[in-house]
Amino acid sequence: MSSLVSIERIEDRIILIRGQKVILDSDLAELYGVPTKSLNLSVKRNLGRFPEDFMFQLSEEEYETLRFQFETSKRGGRRYLPYAFTEHGILMLSSVLNSERAIMVNIQIMRAFTKLRKILTSHEDLKRKIEAMEERYDVQFKVVFETIKSLMTPLTKEQKRIGFKKD
Repeated sequence: MSSLVSIERIEDRIILIRGQKVILDSDLAELYGVPTKSLNLSVKRNLGRFPEDFMFQLSEEEYETLRFQFETSKRGGRRYLPYAFTEHGILMLSSVLNSERAIMVNIQIMRAFTKLRKILTSHEDLKRKIEAMEERYDVQFKVVFETIKSLMTPLTKEQKRIGFKKD
């Protein structure tokens, strides 16, 4: 049985809000092949299944930040602030949406979350192994370890940009 949605397509829709990996209601609706309004209506009919740690509504500030980040306009679009579903909330959606497509898409979404978790775990394992090697070896490898660490740390806003500056 072929999958309806690729894991990569799902991974592109997973974002970090309030320290949690979530997918927005509009993205889920697109993946499930239903209108966003229908998805949210199904959720509202079963609100007891979706506590705050399964689903939450974005604040105006969070939504504006996302709009700016994804460069979308204010025209058209939504009347209400979007809902964000955590992994557990998405799993609960499978009990609310009873179509064959919803089941298949949910399986793919769970695989995408599992894949991301494995990637994060392997990154932490690599960091621990490098630190253990650093303790074992001489000063001669100090430069190598510092370079590896600098490559593993995310860039900050304070770091200088490379390239030409406009005057």
